[in-house]
Amino acid sequence: MNRRSTPEADIQRAIVQALRFALPRDAIVHHCANEVTEAGPRGARRQAILVGMGVHAGFADLIVISGGRVLFLEVKSPTGRLRKSQEVFRDTVGAQGFGWALVRSVDDALGALADHGFTSRVQLPARRVAP
Repeated sequence: MNRRSTPEADIQRAIVQALRFALPRDAIVHHCANEVTEAGPRGARRQAILVGMGVHAGFADLIVISGGRVLFLEVKSPTGRLRKSQEVFRDTVGAQGFGWALVRSVDDALGALADHGFTSRVQLPARRVAP
């Protein structure tokens, strides 16, 4: 059986593995399953249930909590673009003082940690301009 290409999921798995290695052991790296990928009426019903349970449109793929800091990471493939709801989420959490970053690789994610002042068990890349 051929596995369908999932570039964002593959990137996200690599990022989660790197963050779990780099961050202190008590750090939390969490993915919020935010949408149903099942088409049709059954998928629409399931999505409606999730929205009723608190799913928020545009919510970031990963939340990193460590050392009193919170960082939201939106994972995209090299060619992926933000949806409008993701831009609104980015602007909303930024206005509330939380960190947010668009990441397309492990290096981007580690750089985002450094940009937002996270401490690490490994040497993080030098600060960079956020994408």
